[in-house]
Amino acid sequence: MTTTTTATGTDEVVLEASRVTLRFGGLTSLSEVSLRMRRGEVLAVIGPNGAGKTSLFNSLTGFYHPQEGRVTLRDESGATHELIGRKPHSVNRLGVARTFQNIRLFGALTALENVKVAAETRERSGPLGIALGLPHTRRADRASGERAEQLLEFVGLAARRYERAGSLSYGDQRRLEIARALATGPRVLLLDEPAAGTNPTEKLELTALIRRINRELGVGVLLIEHDMRLVMSVADRVAVLNFGRVIAEGTPAEIQRDPAVVEAYLGAEAAQPDPEEVER
Repeated sequence: MTTTTTATGTDEVVLEASRVTLRFGGLTSLSEVSLRMRRGEVLAVIGPNGAGKTSLFNSLTGFYHPQEGRVTLRDESGATHELIGRKPHSVNRLGVARTFQNIRLFGALTALENVKVAAETRERSGPLGIALGLPHTRRADRASGERAEQLLEFVGLAARRYERAGSLSYGDQRRLEIARALATGPRVLLLDEPAAGTNPTEKLELTALIRRINRELGVGVLLIEHDMRLVMSVADRVAVLNFGRVIAEGTPAEIQRDPAVVEAYLGAEAAQPDPEEVER
């Protein structure tokens, strides 16, 4: 793990992928992908259909296990942890949370219950403590409930706390999934196409929410998104994948001018007239 010095001071790298290669049989999904995420930044990963964006997310969070390379996380104490080979719940406990392109909520539970379940993963009461109703277990249960209430307020869903998750609008379900991810206490939050299926108003609200997560909660955000307006308005830096390789990395302004990025997206646009609808 690396710490660099810039004009503004120490620039800590909290999540780093180094020469990550992922193969499925004879297909190489990621080829020597290297990526550094700095503390407290919003880093967007974009690329045409089939570029390897979701494969990268899955490799960072324990859902896939790359054959080569390293993925390391620096925790709050400064210790580094190798993430490759860990199961998703172990990666989450270390401080990496994520959402999915396809929403994965408990539809029959209320919004509050969904977030509380996630908040309880931070507690270590154990089944015996729960069964016996021990004092520390009751305190942990109250703390989880309070944390869930706070996060629902933060994402704008406090008024819908007792509604079933499955009955919420699509945009509200997206925000609920983000609240649930935040309830695990991450240092880094990975958002997999959070604007997918949302309307223009919801996208504006989502943009504001991502900024608040980053600035008010101090959580780094790693974002996959096909809505280029959202990406360019919220990201500090952008990395571009194409055919499983990083072809460019820089500020949004630099990326928009990069010839390799323009060429990659021209190919995507030829099959998809709307230039903002660049999907996996």
